[in-house]
Amino acid sequence: MLSNIVQQANVAEPQLALFPDRAAWEVACRDAGIVGTLHDDMHAGEIETSILLEVAPKMVRDGYELGDHVAEHPHLLTMGMRAYTESGVIGRPSLASTDKGRLLLASLTASFQETLGLLSM
Repeated sequence: MLSNIVQQANVAEPQLALFPDRAAWEVACRDAGIVGTLHDDMHAGEIETSILLEVAPKMVRDGYELGDHVAEHPHLLTMGMRAYTESGVIGRPSLASTDKGRLLLASLTASFQETLGLLSM
């Protein structure tokens, strides 16, 4: 896992960071007014689509507003996404907006300042 790699790289001193963590995502989602949870908005949903609408709107397919797919995914790490979605969406892209994307990125940028400070020690 990536977290193990980061921990091993940081034995002598902070050199790597794994960001954003769950706490940073939760704060960013709250700051942006994201409706769904991180569990429900797994891939190509409200969060990711909002960010893409802000930074790369041409990458968002026409009709994304109709692509909602909510599914439980208890064995995701074992079975992979294809076991739970044909489209690749697990979430509600219909709730996405450019404003939410801008607010998500602003919050994550602010949250990263603490992590950057740790790496700059």
